Amino acid sequence: LKNPALYMSETEPAVTEAPIEVEPTIVVSGSSAAAVATMSQSLPFLPRPAALTGELPGDVGFDPLGFSKSEADLMNYREAEVKHARLAMLAAAGWPLSEVFDKKIAAIMGMEPILGSDDRVPSLLNGGLGKISPAYWVGCIGVAAMIDIFGQLRMKSDNKEYIPGDFGLRLGYPSNEEGQKRMQLAEIKNGRLAMIA
Repeated sequence: LKNPALYMSETEPAVTEAPIEVEPTIVVSGSSAAAVATMSQSLPFLPRPAALTGELPGDVGFDPLGFSKSEADLMNYREAEVKHARLAMLAAAGWPLSEVFDKKIAAIMGMEPILGSDDRVPSLLNGGLGKISPAYWVGCIGVAAMIDIFGQLRMKSDNKEYIPGDFGLRLGYPSNEEGQKRMQLAEIKNGRLAMIA
C-alpha cells in the first residue's frame, strides 16, 4: 500500500531545489479580451480614455479626469510632461551634486563658494538666494524661453515623425525603433519618478 518511491528514508539527505521565478501570465480570449483592452491599465476599474491608445511609451491609460479629449490634446500634454520630466531629472541630480562639488569647483576657478555656512545650496527652502546674481536668473529664463520656442516650432511643423519632446538631438540615441521605444519609456518613467521626488 505504501509506495517506497514517495517516501524518503531517514538516512537520505533532503535535496531542495531553488524556487523558479515565473512571470504571471493571463491569457484572455473572446469578449473578456475586449473588456480588458477597454479598461485602463493604471486604474483597472475605470475605462481607458479614448485618446490614450497605448501607442506612446509609458501610456497606461491614466487620465481619470478626462483631460485628453483628442490626439492633439494628448500630444500637448505629453509635450508638457516630457519638458517637466526633464527639468525634474536635472533638478534631482543637480541639487545634491551642487552641494557636493560647489566648493571644489569654486576653489579651482578662484571664486567664492555659493553654499551657505551649513553647506546647503541657496534656495527658497534654504535661504541665501541673495548671493545669486539677477543676471544669472535672466540668463536662465532666456535660455529656457529659447529652448521652449524651438520646441514649439518643431512641434507645430508638419513633420509626421515628430514625437513629443523631440529636439532633434541624437547623441547616444539608438538608431533602431525598438531601442528608441525603450529609451523613450525609460525617459518618461524616470522623469515621472523625478517629478514625484
